[in-house]
Amino acid sequence: MVSAELPFSGVRTDIPSPARGYGWMLGGKDNYEADRQFVRQMLKNLPEALDAARENRLFLYRVVRHLAAEAGIRQFIDMGCGLPTDNNVHQVAQRFAPDSRVVYVDIDPIVLAHGRALLADDDSTTVIRADIRQVEEILDHPETKRLIDFDEPVAVLFLSVGHMLPDKDDPRRILQTVIDRIAPGGYIAFTQATSDDPAHRALMNSQLSAYGLTWQTRSPQEVQALLAGLEPVAPGLVDVNDWRPDPDQPPLPPRPRRAEALRRRLQAQQGRLRVRRPAAQARLITGPWQAHGGAGRAKARRRHRRLAERTRWMRFTAPDGRTSPEGG
Repeated sequence: MVSAELPFSGVRTDIPSPARGYGWMLGGKDNYEADRQFVRQMLKNLPEALDAARENRLFLYRVVRHLAAEAGIRQFIDMGCGLPTDNNVHQVAQRFAPDSRVVYVDIDPIVLAHGRALLADDDSTTVIRADIRQVEEILDHPETKRLIDFDEPVAVLFLSVGHMLPDKDDPRRILQTVIDRIAPGGYIAFTQATSDDPAHRALMNSQLSAYGLTWQTRSPQEVQALLAGLEPVAPGLVDVNDWRPDPDQPPLPPRPRRAEALRRRLQAQQGRLRVRRPAAQARLITGPWQAHGGAGRAKARRRHRRLAERTRWMRFTAPDGRTSPEGG
């Protein structure tokens, strides 16, 4: 009889893990049959989930590249990071800014185990096990304080996390706590499963809750309300595929063959195998948002001006959503 316990304390392989299932959809290998069965069952009702997971990961590369290479960010906190795979946040950030520092956060113990193994020799990156609903504990964690200077701009990533925070968990409070802590000129990157159709949102919530997930699909307008007061970075709140697409960015590992075959069969049967999703189908929307305002706005602009003088290509988002050279 094979034990359901791994050498890491508290890790079960007979119970599906969302982090491991998500990793499998990305082409990762750190998963078990319970995880694969969970994903295949989910895809029977939501075949678009495979594309959404992979599109979210491709967006991660583009947004971290933008933040490190163009916005001058050198500090990152990745909330709900999931299992390590190709082009993790620290690898992308350090490719464009070698002095970048990254804190990974996840509640799954297997993420902690794999992350610590991967990062054992990297003093500029750490992983902590924490519940993102307890955001104050994360921001005050000793490892966070070791790597993150909150007097300097920070990028906090909530990628494919918004739908894991239903209204009862008060996601606006979580976001506001982060906004209040990070220095002017910091950023929030946020992705969330959405649908314009209330019936589809309710169906998706019901189906995913039945699989044991805490989940809330929102309308785009509800996501906009969560992020009120932040300045969107062009092109703003859009489908993840439409945020600065780059056909030349590094590809993901191949799709799991069984999951891809199931997705294609189901979407073909439903007449949904197409490039653009119908309005009633769930999609991930996203956008990095800059956090500065009030008394901090002048400080942020002075810092941005210094960056512009050093790089010449630094740009900021104007209130009407256009980008223009600093001071233009």
